[in-house]
Amino acid sequence: MPLSAIAGLLLDLDGVVYVGGGPLPGALAAIDRLREAKIPLRFVTNTTTKPHRRLIADLAALGLIVKPDDLFTPASLARDALVAAGQKPYLLIHPGLVEDFDGLEPGEDAVVIGDAREAFTYANLNRAFRLIQDGAAFLALARNRNYLDWDQKLSLDVGGFVAALEYASEKPAHVFGKPSADFFLGAVHAMGLQPRQTAMIGDDAEADIGGAMKAGLSGILVRTGKYRPGQEGLIAPPTLIADDLAQAVDVLLA
Repeated sequence: MPLSAIAGLLLDLDGVVYVGGGPLPGALAAIDRLREAKIPLRFVTNTTTKPHRRLIADLAALGLIVKPDDLFTPASLARDALVAAGQKPYLLIHPGLVEDFDGLEPGEDAVVIGDAREAFTYANLNRAFRLIQDGAAFLALARNRNYLDWDQKLSLDVGGFVAALEYASEKPAHVFGKPSADFFLGAVHAMGLQPRQTAMIGDDAEADIGGAMKAGLSGILVRTGKYRPGQEGLIAPPTLIADDLAQAVDVLLA
């Protein structure tokens, strides 16, 4: 897909716009340039430890103002699906994310699994397994292999636990976050665009770039955040590989 055909962008947050508690060099200025050029933007994240409200507030503290409707998270999509199906969920998620599911009556119609961290005990996972075995819907907020932790080292993410439950139950999870095509396409359609007009910028070769390209988007991989040399070899060749968001925007606006 030629870069000249790109009319809108999806931006990953952690590892692309910021790392830890601060923005990456040139990232905020690059977003300002995109906005000045009137390039439609949506921000997409697989983060499942912070609620939507907190993510918006944290971005504002970094100096990036994002409208609530411009931020796409797996939790918001999963909640919508639960409400539409009238399902009462068993939530195996991080305590900080619970507010995104406020108002839903707990139950056993569906298992929702996110980055539960210390809540990933044998007892909790076994309860989830038994509910899935008994016919509960299996909803995964993401299936990332790992994430960049506060110490700048990679840590185990939710994907391993999703895979364990899939293996044990012999039932596939419905994934709401990246690399799910539905996740990318929902953000693309919210901009009034088609996949072929849109590019995803991310630091995760598989979840960000591989998933987006399978959904028909262009993929721009940046060598920041969790990127490690050689990861681009795990997927079809990205449309562009850039050192960081600033360089990617330089190319797009050239």
